[in-house]
Amino acid sequence: MNASHLQKLTEWLIDGARTAPSPPRMMAETCERLVAAGLPLWRVGIFIRTLHPDIIGRNLIWRPGEEVAVGSANYDTLNSPEFLNSPLAIVFREGREVRALLDGPDGKRFPLFDDLRKEGVTDYIAFPLVHIDGSFHASSWTTRQPGGFTDEQLNALRSLMAPFARLVEIIRLRRTASILLDTYVGNRAGERILGGQIRRGYTDTMNAAIWLSDLRGFTALSDRLPAETVVDILNQYFDCQVAAIRTHDGEVLKFMGDGLLAVFPIDEYVGDVRKVCARVLEAARESRANVEALQYPIGDTIERFRFGVALHVGRILYGNIGGGDRLDFTCIGPAINLAARLEKMASRLHRTIVASRAFADACPDAWADLGEFPIAGFSKPERVYGLGDEVPAG
Repeated sequence: MNASHLQKLTEWLIDGARTAPSPPRMMAETCERLVAAGLPLWRVGIFIRTLHPDIIGRNLIWRPGEEVAVGSANYDTLNSPEFLNSPLAIVFREGREVRALLDGPDGKRFPLFDDLRKEGVTDYIAFPLVHIDGSFHASSWTTRQPGGFTDEQLNALRSLMAPFARLVEIIRLRRTASILLDTYVGNRAGERILGGQIRRGYTDTMNAAIWLSDLRGFTALSDRLPAETVVDILNQYFDCQVAAIRTHDGEVLKFMGDGLLAVFPIDEYVGDVRKVCARVLEAARESRANVEALQYPIGDTIERFRFGVALHVGRILYGNIGGGDRLDFTCIGPAINLAARLEKMASRLHRTIVASRAFADACPDAWADLGEFPIAGFSKPERVYGLGDEVPAG
């Protein structure tokens, strides 16, 4: 082992691995520096728990001469036979290292070793990466060197675990912050907040297509069903919309009971209003089909659902609004108010999808002119449009 190379690697990790701007690059450069220091590495992995509504953890796998592979695991993984019967389960559960020479008595202890042996691996060791909060994460290191790792090589790896764990923890915390912001306020808002835009009153204007929807008959539904059932229904109902919105480059800003507010920024498409509004309308049609297909069994009956969505386009104010140190990153403005009024109009007109004149003009389609209506709080009436292929319900 080259002690000088190892010392430089330790200092590089402590300094934050500044030449590696991403986790995969950090992983690759760490392994490459170790190989240059004389450590004959083959397959190296790090496994990090995350705070995410669907994903329990992420993994990065390095092999010489290949790109670092990035993967994820869902919550079911923790109970899978593959995980429970693996060395990583011990590391995560007990926070201790696990080592096995693959041609020794421990070489058949875990099914994973059979696959590694086929790759020519001779030695395997997994270390816990202990974070400041006491949580255990893991790294695994293998070699194809005859006879496995030497004691000197193992000690070199052990000496790196503390600075390596600190760096992984920083990456994990930053990713956790990003995931939480993305989960609760949306990706674009999350990026702004993480970038430092957290002062009350900090706002920006944005030209956007606006989506406001709600579930028909929600009050009656809430009154006759248990709260837990209503929550499950809402989650499935929102699933019908969120996937379509995100697929078409929209961002869900908030859920308000059974209501959903989303925006589709236009400025990011060099002002191409027609292109954005066409995407919005496609998302609305997909959501309509999803909600129509949604069936929820309750006892001997099947609940079916209807919703309404109003589409508008205009300039909105986007930023931090609130009181004291409790803020909301949201959007306001006359365009939002008009969309909210139109959404109520959709129910009165027994329509699923309605649009303002501004949206209909920007998105030529087989629109049906539903008439001109006074809008509360607005000095002029608004002409409302529905899709010509939609049969009014009710």
